[in-house]
Amino acid sequence: MMQTQPRRQEARDVYVIQGRRITLPAIVRDAKAGNAIFLVPTAAAQALIGDGFDIVEMSPGQTQLVLGFVDYRDNDLGDYNEGMIVFMVRPAGATGTEGTFIYKLPVNQSFTCEAGCAIWGFPKTVEQVGIEYGERSATCTLVMDGRHVFTLTVPRSTEAPAGSDMEMTTYTYLDGPTAVPFTTGGGAVVSGGADGVVLTLGSHPLAEQLRSLGLPSPALMSTWMEHMHGTFGAPHKL
Repeated sequence: MMQTQPRRQEARDVYVIQGRRITLPAIVRDAKAGNAIFLVPTAAAQALIGDGFDIVEMSPGQTQLVLGFVDYRDNDLGDYNEGMIVFMVRPAGATGTEGTFIYKLPVNQSFTCEAGCAIWGFPKTVEQVGIEYGERSATCTLVMDGRHVFTLTVPRSTEAPAGSDMEMTTYTYLDGPTAVPFTTGGGAVVSGGADGVVLTLGSHPLAEQLRSLGLPSPALMSTWMEHMHGTFGAPHKL
């Protein structure tokens, strides 16, 4: 397990992690990102995320699960691969203010792991996260503790459609429920339905959790961003 050193906040929105200064907002200048969206039972998803947030339903008894990956190429936190399991939530008892909640965020580099945990409360761990590219597809394979978790293939496009950057909120637990503002842009190519999406689950306990949510199942849709950019701002307690 990675040995995490105590963080030191030098000044407002400036952090020192492993001897490197990170000034917020942290900037992502270029990345490739793909995901697939599945419908899963609300009650099972709620049991995973804790009491600080309420799962947002897409239909009665059903919510969205986003399974995805990012290949960060040029980023304040380094050049690394990342997998993700994400739900849509709102703060417990609130209406509106919907945002994402990242249940698991495995990465393959220690610096981004420590920075993500210490600054924002992201649930990062250092794992084997491999990403391979085909002409029309991209595949992520996640291995934890030497055991296969999942392999996800999504359609890939080298197009970068025009579009405005989106301002969003992701929620974490950083000494309690916390909101993190972020932006993302670069033009997403959206593919409806399950065409080109292939999900294989392994033998790791996290794979069993995904099975308990009903996966693998046909995806509702998938998205691909060939040149994603964005920012991650300062966290604030709820």
